[in-house]
Amino acid sequence: MKKPSPDPRLSSQSRAATPIAFIAAILAGYRRYGADPANALARAGISPALLERPEARVTASQMEIMSGTAMQELDDEALGWFSRRLPWGSYGMLCRASITSPDLGVALKRWCRHHRLLTDDIALSLEVNGSEARFTLSPRCELGELREFCLVTLLRYVLGYACWAIDSRIPLTESRFPFPAPPHADAYSLMFPGPVRFDAEFAGLSFDARYLELPIRRDEAALQTMLQRALPLTVLQYRRDRLLVEGVRRFLRDPASGPATAETVAEHLHVSVRTLHRQLHEEGSSLQRLKDDARRDRAIELLNRSSRSIKQISALVGFGNEKSFSRAFRTWTGVPPQTFREKGLGDKRA
Repeated sequence: MKKPSPDPRLSSQSRAATPIAFIAAILAGYRRYGADPANALARAGISPALLERPEARVTASQMEIMSGTAMQELDDEALGWFSRRLPWGSYGMLCRASITSPDLGVALKRWCRHHRLLTDDIALSLEVNGSEARFTLSPRCELGELREFCLVTLLRYVLGYACWAIDSRIPLTESRFPFPAPPHADAYSLMFPGPVRFDAEFAGLSFDARYLELPIRRDEAALQTMLQRALPLTVLQYRRDRLLVEGVRRFLRDPASGPATAETVAEHLHVSVRTLHRQLHEEGSSLQRLKDDARRDRAIELLNRSSRSIKQISALVGFGNEKSFSRAFRTWTGVPPQTFREKGLGDKRA
């Protein structure tokens, strides 16, 4: 019999940080189905001897190959966790059911609802408590030796998909797990950046509820590409934080914010000035561009909904004189502010 060849993705391995206990959990799934894991281990470049060392770790690439091969060989994307198989493509179906949502909150609610169609063995829920969003997993059956791997993996699936869908990092305020800290507890800070609590009542993630308002930024074409290699989403760390950019826009739109300098905006958002400029640049924007957008929108609102003079509006949106305001307004809209008001152009844009 020809020996399986290692997957070519192993040629550029990252640091070994994934606990060998997770590989052992996949092998437990093979045992449940009476299947041989030799091919998956060989493709992932994992020696059976490594399984005898509880402290051992594997790379993200090895974990991806092992998981993907096992899911296809067992035709079970749940890898034996539940009372029935979740055939290959099940989680792709969840992605498709959620990708057309207007924002992340709707997408995650759809994810919870459609997951119930796959299995009743675990319940997924999303709740908002004040400014905090809580995504929770509640097993309804005994998961046994697969409990830790099941809960960790499902939460990583959801977090990875959510970050991908809005193309943003989602900082976690807390991750909770209903079991004692395992020997490999140090790996949790890599999988779930932020505070981690063990011996909790439920498994779940908490984060700022404002992320739920961010729009979905992916389409069907992006989804098709992502599904070709979906598992890396569970280890991808996003640098971009879309909520920061939305926070800048809100700050600039608020008349009570006062003069908006890089220092005042950064202080309001609790980031450094350097981080502020970097993330705006990654968004293809700048603080000056957002300030101009806010001034334009405020000027249009005042022209449409007030009887204030052009000179008064000029001062309200932060210009030193009417002439500089009119010049800027013409650049933004193509016409002077008085013409804009007289012709009701703002109403036509609505």
